[in-house]
Amino acid sequence: MLRGSASVAVMLAMMATAHAADAPAADDSLNEIVVTGFRKSIQDSIDVKRAQNAVVDVVSAEDIGKLPDKNVADALQRLPGVMIQSAASGEGGFDEADRVSIRGSSPSLTQTTINGHGVATGDWFLLDQFQTVGRSVSFSLLPSEIVSKTLVYKSQQADLVEGGVAGSIDIQTRKPLEFKDSLTLQASAEAAYGDLSGKTAPQFNGLAAWKNPANTFGVVAQAFYEERNVRRDGQEVLGYSQFAPTDQAVVAHPDLNGVYYPTLIGSALFQQKRKRMGGDVDVEFTPTDKLTIDVNGFYSHMDADNSNRNFMLWGAKIFGGTAGGNDGIVPTSYTVRNGTLVSATAPLATNAIVYDQISRPGAAAETSYIDTDIKYQATDRLSVSAKAGYTYGLGDTPSQPAYEAVANAGTSFALNGLSAPASAAFTIPTGAQNGNYSTGWAWTDVVTAQDQEYYGQLDTQYDIKSGIWDSVKAGVRYAAHQRNTQFKVNGGCCLNGGWGAATPTASGTYPSDFGANLGGPILKDIWTLSEPQIAAFFAAYGNADPVSRYYWPGSFKVTEDDSAAYVMANVGGAGWSGNFGVRFVDTNVHSLVYVGATATTPGAITSSAFGPYVPTTISHDYVNVLPSANLKVEVTDDLIGHLAVAKTMARPDYSALGGSVSLNDVASSGSGGNPNLKPIESTNYDASIEWYYGPQSLLSFAVFYNDMNSYVTFGTAPQTYYSDYYKANHTYIVTTPTNTSARNRGFELAVQQPIYAGFGVQANYTYAYGTEENGSPMIGNSRHTYNLTGYYENAWISAHLSYTFRSHFLVGLDRSSAENQDDYGTLDASVNVPVGDYVTLSFSALNITDSQLKYYANNTDQPRAIYDNGRQFYFGARFKY
Repeated sequence: MLRGSASVAVMLAMMATAHAADAPAADDSLNEIVVTGFRKSIQDSIDVKRAQNAVVDVVSAEDIGKLPDKNVADALQRLPGVMIQSAASGEGGFDEADRVSIRGSSPSLTQTTINGHGVATGDWFLLDQFQTVGRSVSFSLLPSEIVSKTLVYKSQQADLVEGGVAGSIDIQTRKPLEFKDSLTLQASAEAAYGDLSGKTAPQFNGLAAWKNPANTFGVVAQAFYEERNVRRDGQEVLGYSQFAPTDQAVVAHPDLNGVYYPTLIGSALFQQKRKRMGGDVDVEFTPTDKLTIDVNGFYSHMDADNSNRNFMLWGAKIFGGTAGGNDGIVPTSYTVRNGTLVSATAPLATNAIVYDQISRPGAAAETSYIDTDIKYQATDRLSVSAKAGYTYGLGDTPSQPAYEAVANAGTSFALNGLSAPASAAFTIPTGAQNGNYSTGWAWTDVVTAQDQEYYGQLDTQYDIKSGIWDSVKAGVRYAAHQRNTQFKVNGGCCLNGGWGAATPTASGTYPSDFGANLGGPILKDIWTLSEPQIAAFFAAYGNADPVSRYYWPGSFKVTEDDSAAYVMANVGGAGWSGNFGVRFVDTNVHSLVYVGATATTPGAITSSAFGPYVPTTISHDYVNVLPSANLKVEVTDDLIGHLAVAKTMARPDYSALGGSVSLNDVASSGSGGNPNLKPIESTNYDASIEWYYGPQSLLSFAVFYNDMNSYVTFGTAPQTYYSDYYKANHTYIVTTPTNTSARNRGFELAVQQPIYAGFGVQANYTYAYGTEENGSPMIGNSRHTYNLTGYYENAWISAHLSYTFRSHFLVGLDRSSAENQDDYGTLDASVNVPVGDYVTLSFSALNITDSQLKYYANNTDQPRAIYDNGRQFYFGARFKY
């Protein structure tokens, strides 16, 4: 375990022997790389990069303010090795970056902190609240305006909070005593327009910072209110099943045995109104030149009311043997390609159409924290810092009224890979009801997911300033974290004669331009119900009893007590500098899960319609020893090399530890947890070479290797549960996490180059090859990522054009089928024009090329989804005094 760090320690000792006689003290006051993208700040970035020891990249506030970036993740994606996702899990991709990962890994392997402390998070989408609850932070709650700078650590140091196997991100907010003037006022007003929704919404941000003339006391306050209208047109294929030998289609056509067929093919219309509001307050006080007290509070809340409609061809009902009462339909014609039924025509089948219309009024997410940071210079050599605080996150679904219609029909479909949407046709009208549709189901869900943490930290540093020894740091940290997900209502149907009630009369249809930019024809002539109609039907006939409909298998609570202690030495000599140390981590975790039982089992909860369950607490304690070392060597005046080695760790996702079970009756699939998972642990090796070949110019090359002897993957297995939908025991294909091993290796190449007369370019490329023990790809692993930014700046205009590309990667298992995101690239632009000394006009355009997000299952002949989020435009003005 200590072999890698021991080798670096030997190197440090050898260099210490050679240089101890005349070694100057190492300067660790600059330990960051500032990446701003403008001519002067590029040079500042290069100067700082040359001085630092660890492998760190940074995005500054100036970058975020002038590049076309609307949250912190948008800005981070332009750094080498940093990748974004626009969704947390099964909700599909949207038009705003939501999760961040480093070097082709899962977002759960990247630790995110704010001002060095953890931050609780919440998600507005129902499935993210209980089914795929990760440790990654939702960046959609973090507007770019709150940031002073964001540091991305790609190599580990003993004094960094553990939790990032691939790396760590620290978002640093603005401090009042850092402002140049005694009084600073800033404000911005923008209009946000989405060309798909066709609507415009307002966005406002404001900042006021004041400090006294002595620069010993200051306050900064920020507030933001941002609205956006979201519309997403899409086609979804919700999983694939395989023909079984007993299916009627296989009996008639033996060549179909084992062939995959689409479970559901749907035209999916998503609409949402987002309101993000909140603020940040920081009070900083330095009563003496030896003492600094800083209190910082942050709150961000997002209202995310939304509706989702999906008109689907139900393949599992058509071809699935006796499932759901069908005898299995024999297709009259079909085509098989690459082991997949890519087209078929089938005669009349029961419930061949299933149409879900879901409303989520009141869906919301929020995050907040209060943090106190005290720094004290006890003596000329000894400094002490203390940090304590509390952070809270919430994901809330107060109701989800939904109505499901079914209809008998003859069907035909043809999959077109990723080149165009699948075609689906029916022998009955889809744009009007005409008495063909009946009630298949109605439901509501009520879920709250609370995330909270209390933390405290104490650090000391003693300056030695003798020989190779610059300083020694040591510290301790404790955090008490709790994730509590309560599935309060899993409402069902039907009471009061609801099964015989007529389908509510259609009140509209899909937008006439639905799917126009998806690359081919798609079923769009579809009748709709209004959200009040959906809510009224469930209110009349649904069952939302909070006792019998409490969904115990979807509820869990994970409680963690995390303790850590570290010691780290900063060293240096003539032509070299570095640090080495070790961090000791203890994780004590308790998972409260609800295990299926019988009514006579002691302690069983018997009031649930979903069966008896026994509350069960599963506890584990894990100790991780994490040595690390960083070394910088000045090979020549213009050539600098870096070496780093470290043990890193991350804890499994909360939903993975929670053991809750989520079941989908329509797709006959589900997901569950595993409270016996061990932490992810990796030995990381990093090396880089940097050539500073001219003013404002840099060419760098870095290689990395992560050897994870403990990693979390996902597999599937058939499991039987009672189904309130089928009113009987039903077999589901359930996805569960397990431990395995994995490796991730690759390299980064970056260049910064001014061209001529205010023009310049920044470019980077990352190759990452991550595989699990069995050779399958790691979740989140994109082999190729690159960014290209061109800029022009003079006294009267600042313009940027940025292209970002990410190759395909495995998102995970969704409805027990693999889900891969295909190659995706976006082109963004921004223009800023100053008007006088105080006002700047701004314009930004995101996704100029209207790129679509595309997903597939085992291969590209098995499409999973195509989404069009449209383009977003922002026009406004910024004021600064």
